Amino acid sequence: MGTTFCGLYTEVVRVGGKDAGDVPEETVKQRRRGRTHPKGRQVEPEALAEVQVLLGAAPRTREFLIEYLHRLQDRFGHLSARHLAALAEEMRLAMVEVWEVATFYAHLDTVKEDEVLPPVLTLRVCDSLSCELAGAPELLDSLRAAFPEARVITAPCMGRCNCAPVVEAGHRHVESATLEEVRTAISDKAEHTVLAPPAGNYAQFRACLEGRWSREDVAREIKEAGLRGMGGAGFPSARKWEFVRAGPAPRHLAVNADEGEPGTFKDRYFIETAPGAVLEGALIAAWAVEAETITIYLRDEYPDARGILTAEIARLGELAPVGGVHLRRGAGAYICGEESAMLESIEGKRGLPRHRPPYVAQVGLHGRPTLVHNVETLYWMPAILERGAAWFAETGRHGGKGWRAYSVSGRVREPGVKIAPAGITARELIEEFSGGMAGDSRFKAYLPGGASGGILPADMADIPLDFGKLEPHGCFTGSGAVVVLADGDDIGAVALNLMRFFAYESCGQCTPCRVGTEKAALLMAEPTWDREVLEDLAAVMADASICGLGQAAPNPLRCAMKYFPEEVGL
Repeated sequence: MGTTFCGLYTEVVRVGGKDAGDVPEETVKQRRRGRTHPKGRQVEPEALAEVQVLLGAAPRTREFLIEYLHRLQDRFGHLSARHLAALAEEMRLAMVEVWEVATFYAHLDTVKEDEVLPPVLTLRVCDSLSCELAGAPELLDSLRAAFPEARVITAPCMGRCNCAPVVEAGHRHVESATLEEVRTAISDKAEHTVLAPPAGNYAQFRACLEGRWSREDVAREIKEAGLRGMGGAGFPSARKWEFVRAGPAPRHLAVNADEGEPGTFKDRYFIETAPGAVLEGALIAAWAVEAETITIYLRDEYPDARGILTAEIARLGELAPVGGVHLRRGAGAYICGEESAMLESIEGKRGLPRHRPPYVAQVGLHGRPTLVHNVETLYWMPAILERGAAWFAETGRHGGKGWRAYSVSGRVREPGVKIAPAGITARELIEEFSGGMAGDSRFKAYLPGGASGGILPADMADIPLDFGKLEPHGCFTGSGAVVVLADGDDIGAVALNLMRFFAYESCGQCTPCRVGTEKAALLMAEPTWDREVLEDLAAVMADASICGLGQAAPNPLRCAMKYFPEEVGL
């Protein structure tokens, strides 16, 4: 039997590595009382003063966190630990809340204390498909050799696929970039000016306010016109209004101007050329569902569009809804094109898609019913009210209804935004609207709906580019981004480029997308693809991912194996 010695020993109390008797009594009492300051990094008074000056009288609520992170970076060139601690203190947020947001977005340069500050000059070279086809990899190498003191890195699509390749120098974009043009852009210290488009007249919205249009009449016109969401899903706009208006007030309208789909640049075109029409559409839609606020979420790669919208919003005056029109700046996250992730970002959080239900029409921005519309969808609304539903509905080809803006890039002679009848085919779009194939190249294949829309061979180019027409072939038209490929383009390399984009842009919230895209990219880099494993990965991503990024990511690889097996070693 063992012997218990309870109470027969004396515990030696040690404080700071010494016997208690060796420490002054006052020190022992102070340590017993606890810390004199909180754990973690202490706020530097100088950093706090700098943050306070930068924020001025602006509200300190959570929804402005990303806006204030942009302000700090614009002022100091990066986000330092001392300024993030001061910002957390000023906004009454936990440090983790600030850091998790600051490190989530690609355009926010967060620097820890033990890290080297980024160079003064950062050159970002777009490595998305259209830019890669136009020589972006070679340009990247030449820029690294020419600017050893700069940080030269790759970046995903910048929404200028018709002017590939594209380089972002600081926050100025060099289109159809060459080494010399980048040199010129860097040395040019002149302030960049933007030619302002004509201001909107808001005639149709004024008619709504004056009673010449009722809410029911406007909804009926939009429904009879057959207007659908142009961001990718194609949901009927009038039905969306019904769902949102059925919810309790207050309600919100959020405008999704974060087009990050490689190959897509139509929304930038509409904002930069007709901001009045876009804003008038937003005012009409907000009025139709009695929304109190309008929030426009604009991707950070569009600084010119931001300036144009800011000026146009300032002209609205009494036309603005009671809660105002607010412009929010994205921070480089493709996932925020997903509507619920966009709302999370507007609220000052990481752009993580929400689980559904509830849907954003029921529980959206700040927990209220929220109408979400794409820029192009809003652009057409004033024209439909002015010209009548029949004008829009009776336009189209091959069973399509209405007008659409197609972003055309790749191996065509005249890339750009093409306003064409809905339902047009890729062949018609190339030959009638895009000047045919570039040079003496031969049409080989095309992406009908950007990175996530799949890849089809040229002999399938007579399928209408419309909702519901391409799905039986494993593709979809999405936002209308058409990337044209020619003989000599490696379909396996094209699909790999797209999968790497998805792997980079995955928010990481769900395992099927986070791991699936990464593993798929590794397997697709092999000379011969493993069909069985890739099909298994594709099925898991498509069936189990939370949002459309992971669900659509397998489309290019599946199309490559189905329509171009010889090019992927099958």
